[in-house]
Amino acid sequence: MGLGTVAEGDKRWWWNRNVIMVLWMMLSVGFCIGLHCHMRTESLRKAGETLTSMCEERARMLQEQFAVSVNHVHALAILVSTFHYQKNPPALDQVTFANYAARTSFERPLLNGVAYAERVVHAERELFENQQGWMIKTMKREPSPVQDEYAPVIYSQETVSYIEALDMMSGEVHWNQEDRENILRARATGKAVLTRPFRLLESNHLGVVLTFPVYLSGLPDDATTEERVKATAGYLGGAFDVESLVENLLHQLAGNQEIVVNVYDVTNTSEPLTMYGVHLPDGHMSLSHVSMLDFGDPFRKHQMKCRYRKKPPVSLSSITTPSGIFVICMLVGYIGYAAWSHYDNVKEDFRKMEELKKQAEAADVAKSQFLATVSHEIRTPMNGVLGMLDMLLDTDLNLTQKDYAQTAQVCGRALISLINEVLDRAKIEAGKLEIESVPFDLRSILDDVISLFSAKSREKGIELAVYVSDRVPTILTGDPGRFRQIITNLVGNSVKFTERGHVFVQVHLAEHVKMVIDAKTGLNGHANEMNITSATTVFNTLSGLEVANSRNTCESFKMLLSHGASLSCTFRSGSVPESIADKVTLVVSVEDTGIGIPVHAQDRVFTPFMQADSSTSRNYGGTGIGLSISKCLVELMGGKMNFTSRPHVGSTFTFTAVLQKCGKSSGVNTKRSLSEVLPTCFRGMRAILVDRQPVRAAVTKYHLRRLSIITEDVRTINEALHTLSGQNGYLNSSQPGKQPSIFLIEKDSWDPKIDFHIRNQLLQRKEAGHIEDVPKVVLLLTTESDKTRAGSHADNIIVKPLRASTMATCFQQMLGMGKCQNKDIVDNSASLRGLLDGKYILVVDDNKVNLRVAAAALKKYGAKVECVESGKSALSLLQPPHKFDACFMDVQMPEMDGFEATRQIRIMESKAYKEAPPDDGSVMAKRHLPILAMTADVIQATYEECAKCGMDGYVSKPFEEAQLYQAVAKFVVSQQIPGSS
Repeated sequence: MGLGTVAEGDKRWWWNRNVIMVLWMMLSVGFCIGLHCHMRTESLRKAGETLTSMCEERARMLQEQFAVSVNHVHALAILVSTFHYQKNPPALDQVTFANYAARTSFERPLLNGVAYAERVVHAERELFENQQGWMIKTMKREPSPVQDEYAPVIYSQETVSYIEALDMMSGEVHWNQEDRENILRARATGKAVLTRPFRLLESNHLGVVLTFPVYLSGLPDDATTEERVKATAGYLGGAFDVESLVENLLHQLAGNQEIVVNVYDVTNTSEPLTMYGVHLPDGHMSLSHVSMLDFGDPFRKHQMKCRYRKKPPVSLSSITTPSGIFVICMLVGYIGYAAWSHYDNVKEDFRKMEELKKQAEAADVAKSQFLATVSHEIRTPMNGVLGMLDMLLDTDLNLTQKDYAQTAQVCGRALISLINEVLDRAKIEAGKLEIESVPFDLRSILDDVISLFSAKSREKGIELAVYVSDRVPTILTGDPGRFRQIITNLVGNSVKFTERGHVFVQVHLAEHVKMVIDAKTGLNGHANEMNITSATTVFNTLSGLEVANSRNTCESFKMLLSHGASLSCTFRSGSVPESIADKVTLVVSVEDTGIGIPVHAQDRVFTPFMQADSSTSRNYGGTGIGLSISKCLVELMGGKMNFTSRPHVGSTFTFTAVLQKCGKSSGVNTKRSLSEVLPTCFRGMRAILVDRQPVRAAVTKYHLRRLSIITEDVRTINEALHTLSGQNGYLNSSQPGKQPSIFLIEKDSWDPKIDFHIRNQLLQRKEAGHIEDVPKVVLLLTTESDKTRAGSHADNIIVKPLRASTMATCFQQMLGMGKCQNKDIVDNSASLRGLLDGKYILVVDDNKVNLRVAAAALKKYGAKVECVESGKSALSLLQPPHKFDACFMDVQMPEMDGFEATRQIRIMESKAYKEAPPDDGSVMAKRHLPILAMTADVIQATYEECAKCGMDGYVSKPFEEAQLYQAVAKFVVSQQIPGSS
């Protein structure tokens, strides 16, 4: 149902997303269309404003030019009044008028011509006609009919001479009576009067006639209409060619081709008369402007109407801007849509990842549970197998039977080791592997690791050596088991892949190594130079063979020794830095001269279950998991691991580890748990070492120094003999007690031919008094087979690898010193038998074989063991008060497991203590029963889980003597149970 709801919700969100996208597109389209319309409207508005400006400009100019022409006509009327009526005889005639009008026509560009018509009443018509010598005629050139008065043209400009003698009041010129009324209106008002538009006779253009009254002199400005009519002498008219006027005007202005101009006489609004332009709307009618024209005639109304010849084009910005915004909106919508889709995809992926995470966590839990179950199911029977084999080896067996049993035991332990490695990897991946912090002896651990591979190194004939700097503290606090595991893995790999040369383990302080590296850098590389003596290069290394890391040379080793001495002096003379006093950072290197790692395989060295190639596992064995585990363990210890490898030269693995210095208060308890304690009976003893290899000599001196033996190293036997006799100033007979007691010779300096020579030389020097006693000769060999070539005069032979304890035993036997006692050696009460002897131990396990094995192992050390097969049975036996000193409790049992049984036991102890507070110290000690978890489930059986239910510790099946001792010693010694000391 949950998945269905999620799917339905996803579908709903998907639908909403599409709808929102569609709405966004519609809004974007609508917005862009609206923007386009707005910009188009603005464009049209600006076009209208431009049209208005252009139209107003043309109207203004037309009015100004018309006004100028009217003024000139008015001036001409005054001229006629002055020179025709005020002069006697008149100074003006037709020729003079025509000549003057022609010469001043440039001042009247809008007029086709001017003419003067004299006012003639009907009574004076005959006289007038006699004077002029022609008859007053109409437009048709016919005699004018009888009327009250006439206005025949007597003066005319040459351009309009065809109207001479025509009566302007006959009404035939303008085709209606309205024109006669205009002339009468002009003389009554004294102002210019315009006629309606008509076709001019010559040009056939539309035009109007401007009429000015001509008065006799003496007319006042405020004359009445009657006075004006009475004083009227005639009429001066001018014909305006409106079409030509407007056309010339438009040609003078820019933008003439863009607009269409029409001029109308709108005196009669119902029937406007066109003065210029056409009636058909050949322009864009949506944009037009009308400007009123004032030509000086208040009776007549004129207007100019302008419009664009073509529809104004759509502005480019009104297209590009909305288009660009639409594209941007689409991009924004697409980005939003894509982001939303990506968000949904991420959300869906996150949901799937959460599901996968839960599945992975469940699989991890299942894997851990599977490994725990497999571990328990495998280790439980293996516990029985190894336990029974151990019990079998304690019986009387012949050599063949003992060999078979030991072989089976070795195979079983190898299987357990493999299981432990796989489980360690599983715990590392699960983050459940924890690092202990307990005191331990680093040198003792390295000696133990070397002893593990001593047989293999002797079989191969390779040098296996260890060197620990004197500046490294004897006791450190850390996880000895994991440190031992790292060293064992690295040394095991080196021994496995090395057929000649050496395997060399070095431990130094990190700051010490850094000082050496800085010093070598200052030498400009001279420290790495090598001497080539022949075709075969001789290297200053442990075995004389080349190593992968060029820094690990004799010169580097000597610098480490010298810097160690200077560092020691510095610490003795001054205060120790706080960081150095609290923590110790070690640099551990494991160097070999083996086959090396191919370049193509070096990237996957630390990958679990990966080896250089498929033949590696077949030829050398192994699972390829050791280095991976070691690297993880080093990182958990606060260090790093790296390596240098060269094919067919060797490999050098180096790692750092951050450990704590151990306080003085914990030193005694730690030494009690050490597997071996070196004797002190060799303190002050002297020895001479003959060795051609400086690095190898330093390793031998390191082990002798641990025995407090002062050693002098020389390169040849002759130098050693001279040293004995004091010829080189080293030693002499005047220093009693300072003579060397031991003469150690490396195999490559020993020659069987000089066997007797050495013995004779030593005897001669004793007889000569150069030495008090003949020193014991000890030969250092690499393989057991070299013993046959050792000769007969060597007092003892030590087969490498060297260990301080082995050398101590050899020297004791050789010098006849017997068993040396050491004040630091723990007495028998601290041994496992001393701890368990006479103790009552309860063993709880549902497996009968495990019960037999555990009981036999504990009884072997003197414990009194009682076994039960369930947690409920253990509860009944542990009802206070009880006799038991300790309890070994299996964790996984039916009905009631070990954890629940332990909780119940602690509850019973708490109730018993509250009801009867103990008075006796021994009873108080026994009120808390030490309970140790005994389980094959090494993943779940951690100390925290054991402590959570009240257990005091745990031992994993199958347990060995050292593990059992460490677990029991923690509480048995601290309790001081009576009878244990």
